[in-house]
Amino acid sequence: MPPIEHVLVINAILFAIGVMGVLTRRNAILILMSVEIMLSAVTLNLVAFAVYGKVEFGNFTGIIFAFFLIVVAAAEVALALGIVVRTFRNRATANVDEVNLLKW
Repeated sequence: MPPIEHVLVINAILFAIGVMGVLTRRNAILILMSVEIMLSAVTLNLVAFAVYGKVEFGNFTGIIFAFFLIVVAAAEVALALGIVVRTFRNRATANVDEVNLLKW
């Protein structure tokens, strides 16, 4: 098993890639993908701390938090994709710079 420092460095790189994607992209779908990369990095951190931490019987806090984070990420993607599809049908673009209103 690799040391926890290696796992944390990989997760930090994944998170940085996600942040750069959110800050530099203009397409809403690519921004959502970058947010998912960031959430995946956080989930991997929680699992790494749960695995490498002092494991006692019943100490599954990190894994439980990771599970809830996966559920929240799935709900976020479902809602955000619905908004993006609806915006694309109304405006014919998924560019976030051109969408300034979310009303009928």
